Amino acid sequence: MIELDEIDFALIRALAEDATQSAGALGRDVGLSQPATWRRIRRLMDQGVLDGRRLDLDHEALGFGVTVFLGVKLATKGRVSLEDFERAVSAIPEVQTVEHVLGLYDYRLRVVARDLADFERVLRRRVMTLPGIGDVEANVLLSEEQRPGPI
Repeated sequence: MIELDEIDFALIRALAEDATQSAGALGRDVGLSQPATWRRIRRLMDQGVLDGRRLDLDHEALGFGVTVFLGVKLATKGRVSLEDFERAVSAIPEVQTVEHVLGLYDYRLRVVARDLADFERVLRRRVMTLPGIGDVEANVLLSEEQRPGPI
């Protein structure tokens, strides 16, 4: 377990809010100099607490107005390897995330599409032709609120 102090948590919260802030601006917020702030950020990265920086895209502004979560149950485990399924589903550009889960379904996929007709095309021509595909349940995203988590 990595030992983190209140300044580390303050930096993590600030970066979760806006990862584009400079080390100087972050340091001013937490009471450290720019070099001391950069050293802490580098330590958090080296220890694996911070794992890169991500860009949040507005899919709707890019023309993808529909997001659907798919629960996927494989037809028969063992007939198709999980790696083969994951490799095939990851090759579909509309599939944004692939999560191997425990429960009713084996996988949870986040799929974006231009509209419902486009989603139906992706479902029929790409998802339903995947190796080992079995039951699929679709849930259309109505709204989403991003939360920073318990930090």
